[in-house]
Amino acid sequence: MALTHLLILALIQGVTEFLPISSSGHLILVPNLTGMADQGQALDVAVHVGTLLAVVIYFWSDVKGVLQGLGRLFRGRIDTQGAFWALCLIIATIPVVTLGLALKLTGLSELLRSTAVIGWTMLIFGLVLYWADQTGPITKYATNWSLRDATIMGLWQALALIPGTSRSGITITAGRQMGYDRESAARLSMLMSIPTILASGVLLSVEVVQDADMSLVRDASSAAVFAFLAALAALKLMFKLLQSVSFTPYVIYRVLLGVTLLVIAYT
Repeated sequence: MALTHLLILALIQGVTEFLPISSSGHLILVPNLTGMADQGQALDVAVHVGTLLAVVIYFWSDVKGVLQGLGRLFRGRIDTQGAFWALCLIIATIPVVTLGLALKLTGLSELLRSTAVIGWTMLIFGLVLYWADQTGPITKYATNWSLRDATIMGLWQALALIPGTSRSGITITAGRQMGYDRESAARLSMLMSIPTILASGVLLSVEVVQDADMSLVRDASSAAVFAFLAALAALKLMFKLLQSVSFTPYVIYRVLLGVTLLVIAYT
């Protein structure tokens, strides 16, 4: 694949992964609307892995605590915040992994990669985000995360397997609806992305090894590096803006894009 094509995919992924506007939906729209060759799910996952590294670095203090807590959790000890958050992340990841495997095995994941599907999900879940952000109280912070809330956010996260929904958008929506402030909802959403993207990366690695496609490995590696750099910059910008900007601008963008895609799809 041409370097410019890989760069476009990586920049789209890096910038949109942490905004509630669906990075996977935008990646699918590249071939659907431009006529470029479909990069396929393998490269989609590769650029997600690049953003995964950015999340790990940006939230290293939290990630370090979770990794240390994971060891304590395996020994049956949940006596630190890191150990408790490790348990919460495991529970929150189960629904998306289970549904993801089901969609993969049945072939439904490919059927969902259409402009019409993305148009509807952009529109509907954009409005749901607006409702949650405007009506959700602010009674909780990241340190108040509970097993119940992790389970609920995990179930909402599974909906992000439908292109255009936005993994960050739907989990932030769930967080705001349950009373978390914007920054905490976004922080928990980003931490939840780590095991989810990691699971997708493992699946990709298995497929690449089985296919022995070295050109795909080269393209995926380049795309991952570009996405990592773009994502790291986007993360810093988003959390700075969260201090003064609501999610309404993202909702407006989603609604306008959703309506435009539906017009294109049905005409």
